[in-house]
Amino acid sequence: SPFEAEDAVQETLLRAWKGLERFEGRAALRSWLYRIASNVCLDMLEGRNHRARPMDLGPAREPVESNLNTLPEATWIQPIPDSLLAAEGDPAELAVTRETIRLAFVAALQHLPPRQRAALILCEVLRWKAKEVAELLGMSVASVNSALQRARATLQSSGVSAYDPAPPMDAARQELLARYVRAFESYDLSALTSLIQEDARQSMPPYDLWLRGREDILAWWFGPGIGCRGSRLVPTVGANGRVAFGQYKPSVSGSGHDPWSLLVLELGSDQIEEFTFFLDTQALFPLFGLPPHLNAQP
Repeated sequence: SPFEAEDAVQETLLRAWKGLERFEGRAALRSWLYRIASNVCLDMLEGRNHRARPMDLGPAREPVESNLNTLPEATWIQPIPDSLLAAEGDPAELAVTRETIRLAFVAALQHLPPRQRAALILCEVLRWKAKEVAELLGMSVASVNSALQRARATLQSSGVSAYDPAPPMDAARQELLARYVRAFESYDLSALTSLIQEDARQSMPPYDLWLRGREDILAWWFGPGIGCRGSRLVPTVGANGRVAFGQYKPSVSGSGHDPWSLLVLELGSDQIEEFTFFLDTQALFPLFGLPPHLNAQP
């Protein structure tokens, strides 16, 4: 989660400050800090259950309220705002960075043992050589190559790659988003039907329920989820390299709109492939710079 990542950064800086006198300059400062950060992350992963998305925990189920089951926050992969990523640098490297934080890739990483995960990220994402990774992790080069090979095989079996770029946000996809916002805010069944891919998916952490298929998604929206009628969508910074909105439902007070979810969309060429509604607005809306309430429009 982004909050665990923040804890890891703080612990890395603390360990670096405490160990600065022992830094002899034989390696680059960057490499020294990466070693500390890697060890911090490995320590944090020790003994922890992996985080997941609802679709990683079981099959899709029927769109009925009785299937809602809440699991603890520590169960779920949480979104991270794109504003925390580097904004400048080599375009190809920036593109890879965005792909390697997308939700599907992060979910696949959870199935890797900690050192396989570290080797994959250092070699595939940061483009370090196996010798450099071996020195960093205290492993042999052969062990790094073996860990990397196993990690790649696991990712391949899950159908996820670090090099699966998101489609460009061209004029057609911008129009798709604009049409979706209009259709959702007006709760127009006909328009929404045309915008959702036939085999689309929907999930709503912290609920473990997820839905597959346009028919079930719309059955939810116009059934148990009918309270979303009248919602407003507020664009925010991207999440995990994907388009995101703050969703606000009509306030129970009758004045304005209150936070309901951070919506992350996976776009196809002309329809929407996946909806993820993150419902922990108390933690996520401040992180994404979204207001705590929308006043009634004049």
